[in-house]
Amino acid sequence: MDMKRMLICESGATKADWRVVENGRQTARVLSEGINVSTMPMDAVESRIRKAAMELPEAEYDEIHFYMAGVATPPIRSAIENILKRDFKVSEVEVQNDLTGAARAACGHEPGIAAIMGTGSNSCYWDGEKIGLHIKSGGYILGDDGSASVLGRLFISDFIKGLVPAEIAEEYSKRFPSGYPEIVELVYHNSDPSAWLGSLCPFILSFYEHPYIKKLVDSHIQAFVDRSLKQYDIAKYPVGIIGGFGNALKDIIRPIFEDSGIRIRAFIPDPIEELIRYHSR
Repeated sequence: MDMKRMLICESGATKADWRVVENGRQTARVLSEGINVSTMPMDAVESRIRKAAMELPEAEYDEIHFYMAGVATPPIRSAIENILKRDFKVSEVEVQNDLTGAARAACGHEPGIAAIMGTGSNSCYWDGEKIGLHIKSGGYILGDDGSASVLGRLFISDFIKGLVPAEIAEEYSKRFPSGYPEIVELVYHNSDPSAWLGSLCPFILSFYEHPYIKKLVDSHIQAFVDRSLKQYDIAKYPVGIIGGFGNALKDIIRPIFEDSGIRIRAFIPDPIEELIRYHSR
């Protein structure tokens, strides 16, 4: 039997995870900088893909399956496909958005609801083969309820207005940039502000037992339920939760979802393992 070699990449804002798979078995892995076409110019996307290609084993691939946020139009998909074909020796290239990757990882070939809860957030109904209904995310400025970046944004917005309780604000100021000009610079002149905002979450969650933080976090998760997930048929289909942020908050998420009538299919911190299984069947 001829050996089939695939390259599968799942990229978020923080990291890109590249796996070489031969006849269903992983033979190499490279972690590279995150690649997100929705927040990065195409030349930066191309540079990061090329850098990863140089770290991966030099080989010919039968297939490349590439999942990334921001693959929203045919011209964007075509541009990414062309970059991959230039940087790799490959017969067939598939470029999909991260939501399709999340749905394939969470549901496989069965219908269900997929919910990304990572640095950003997103959701969809998956009919078993394709996205059947998609409630738009809006990104960390217009949406992204249930994400790390928006929890960070909500906290830092309160901080600059003096609404964070003194004991938490003082501890924040010891560990992070706390001057108003510094914060504005990090949010408005940073190459990846959503990643910086998301990076504040471990600190925020370390104070979860404080009533202020508990209310901030719980209401943030509830907003994702009310504004997005309840628009799907949650009475019929369970929800698969994909992303490290969601997995870290699973003990907080479970009761909130259950109180809203949502059944949880699984918490999947890293979709790449499920995507390897999906493409190896």
